[in-house]
This record gives sequence, structure tokens and C-alpha cells, in this order.
Amino acid sequence: MNFSSFKLHPQIMAGVEAAGYKTPTPIQKQAIPPVMEGQDVMGLAQTGTGKTAAFVLPILERLLTGPRSKVRALIIAPTRELAEQINDSIVDLGRQTKLRSMTVYGGVGINPQIQKLRTGVEIIVACPGRLLDHLKQRTADLAHLEVLVLDEADRMFDMGFLPDIRRILKYVPVKRQTLLFSATMPDDIRHLAHEILHKPVTVQVGMTAPVNTVSHALYPVEQHLKTGLLMELLRHTNTESVLIFTRTKHRAKRIGQQLEKAGYKAASLQGNLSQNRRQEALDGFRDGSYQILVATDIAARGIDVSSISHVINYDIPDTVDAYTHRIGRTGRAAKTGDAFTFVTHEDEPLVRSIERVLGDKIERRTLKDFDYKKAAPARDAEFARPPREPQRRRVPARPEQGRGHATTPARPKSHHAGPAKTGERGATASSHRAHPSSPAKAGASRGTSTHQTYGSRVHKDSASRPGSGSRRP
Repeated sequence: MNFSSFKLHPQIMAGVEAAGYKTPTPIQKQAIPPVMEGQDVMGLAQTGTGKTAAFVLPILERLLTGPRSKVRALIIAPTRELAEQINDSIVDLGRQTKLRSMTVYGGVGINPQIQKLRTGVEIIVACPGRLLDHLKQRTADLAHLEVLVLDEADRMFDMGFLPDIRRILKYVPVKRQTLLFSATMPDDIRHLAHEILHKPVTVQVGMTAPVNTVSHALYPVEQHLKTGLLMELLRHTNTESVLIFTRTKHRAKRIGQQLEKAGYKAASLQGNLSQNRRQEALDGFRDGSYQILVATDIAARGIDVSSISHVINYDIPDTVDAYTHRIGRTGRAAKTGDAFTFVTHEDEPLVRSIERVLGDKIERRTLKDFDYKKAAPARDAEFARPPREPQRRRVPARPEQGRGHATTPARPKSHHAGPAKTGERGATASSHRAHPSSPAKAGASRGTSTHQTYGSRVHKDSASRPGSGSRRP
């Protein structure tokens, strides 16, 4: 079977051929026909199985005919990186269709997005938080929406986006085609699927275990020896592109710096970076400028690099599902890859859960000549944050008395107020209340950090902390 079997429009087939697609993957074989027929679809497929093209190709086929400059398809994704990846696929596959698409997410200015929406697009790929901002400000109109796609639905649930998804659903037409894709199916996602899908066709490719093209290995090691083991492992392993996962943003940054000092072409990807810096790290990893990328879980769903040879879990993830998503970055599209995980004694319960899902015991490995008995330092000097300089508090000067010198009696206070001092002006200005409808207050009411940029709300990225519950990508 090849892509010509789907009877796609020649303009779309030109994009398929230019992208180098030859044979459809299992998820594409099963999902494309019902999606092209207009049916709702619930797709259960792991990361790296080709599901993006499984919904992008039918959407392009559908939108070729009909009105332009109106939003007719909306794809919701959990992270900026995944949104950009999906949009890149739309651009590549639909290059000759003249259909227009755009990404919508926080962490960047809202005004350029507003301008692009005004010029008219047919497809929006969005993260929930910023999309809600546009809907509330009426800068995005979904009245003509025909197709709604929820991609990586389980990840959106993990990141606390489910309430935002329900709010977005109030802005879309009841009569529409809805597609939901997820690597796993927790109960909350299953309930949401029953609510929003109408007589869906269920497509499932394999189990929710990690892809079988990945070789797994565990490296038992004490926490304080992980960095040394990582350096030794990289020296003795033939690698192409390596993706290293850590639990915290600070750790990702420090390990990236240590790898650079050791002579590796390495970069870190974590939530404290600006969107431009994050994109530069991703682009450099894709084009080979960086051989190693150190990332938090924010990147687990947004990196599309087919040549990743190794995924190394410096810190084991919190759940079995997170392990599945992480190692789904390698062994993609039927290629083989290796997943190495550093584990401590405290990680054993989760290791057993992973082994149950895999249906087999994972090989334990040790490195010859590595000193596993090196004592832990008295304090964590490796990842300790630099101490902050103490801030000096200004203490108002008091008149000195009783030191053997004559003191000038205090002058009585005048009943006539003079000009306000600088401190008084600051106090007065800071006492002004924000308007009840101001974006700052609106953001605070949802427990989200906000700041103002050209009158819009821009949200800090919090996706790099797995399980944090923050909802703004």
C-alpha cells in the first residue's frame, strides 16, 4: 500500500512526495480513510508513529475546497514545540495548496498573532492558554470551524489543561468533526472523548508500551555519580544525536554547560529560556549543530528529529507514561534506538512498573573501570545554586542622643503639608488599584504568573516541570 491509495489531491500528493513519504505507517493506514470520510476518530498511538500526517493530510484535502481566510481547522497541542512541529508538517505537506496556517502560543508577543489572524488563515495550531486569550479578546473567530483536533490529549491532561479545553469547546460549533489522539488513555481523557466525539472510529496501533524498535538498559548508580557516569558513557558509546532528560530546569542547564566544557556540541532546552533561545536549541539539534540536547519533559512531545540514536534518562521520569513519551523520541519510524536510564535505589518501584508494561525485565548494565564506590561529597556542590547576595534594607537614620553632646530640640511638626517626597509619591502610586477586568488580575485569579506586553497577557512557560499542574505553555 502507498499514499496514492488514499486518492489525495495532486497538490497534496506533491507535498507527500517532496517530504519523502513512501509507505504509510500503521496509524496512517487506519486513521486517514475514516478522517477523510468525515467521521470522528479516537486514535491511540505512541509518539513517533506518524500520527501527525494521519490528521494533517485529510485536513488539507478537506480545506482545498470551500471558503478561504476563515479558521476552518483548529489543532490544539500541549507545548509550543509540538505546535511548531505540527505547523511545519502542514507547511511542508500543503506547500502547493496555498492554504495558510499559523501557530498560537504564549511566551511571545500577542500583537503579531493578532495581525496574522486579521489577514486570514484557514488552520490554527494552538496551545490552550494563548488561544483562550484570543477568544476572550475576540481576536480569533471559530464560528466557521469544521475540524477540531486534540493532539497528545493525555499530556494536556497531565499539564492541567483539561479545564481550558472545556472552555475552548464553548467557542466552537456543535456540528464539527473531532479527532482525538493520545499515546495513553487515562480515565479523564476517556470521559472527555465520550463527551466530545460522536460515534467515533477507534484506531489503536500497538499497546501503550514504548515502541519495540527501542532497546532499553538500566544503569544503577548513586545520585552523586550520575554526571561522571554520563561522561564515561558518552565516551564509550557510538552515538549520533543524543537527547538527555533531567527532572529540573536548573539541572538541565548545568549539565548542558558541563558537556560544553567537556568539548561536546551541546545545548539545553528548558522553560527558563526565551522562545527564541528554545527554538535556536531545537533547530541546532535538528540540523546537527548540536549533537547533544539536555531537556526537561517540556521537550518530550515537541522534538521531531528522526536521527536521534540515544535517549538518556539522567533522572527517571515520574510515571510509566512519561517514560513512554520520553523514549518515543528515539526508534522513530521503524528505526532502531537506545534508551539508557540512570536509576537509584529509590527508583526501583517505578522500574518494576515499567518492566510490567514492557512485559520483560530490563537489562542492568555497569561500566567497566568506572568508580562506583566514590563517596558522596559533604554537600551538593555540583548542582547547588549560587548564593544570592543579601539585600540591604534601608533603615531611617535616628537622631543620636545622650552621647555627651548637646542636641538640637526637635522642631514641632508644621500644620502645612509641603511637597510630597519621592517615597511618598511611590507609596501613593503603588496604592492605585488595577481595573477589575485587567489581564493581570484575570491571570492571578487562575493562579498563573502574568506580565504585560503591549496590553496583552503573556504567560511564563511552566511546562518544564512535569506534574506541576501549571497550564500555560
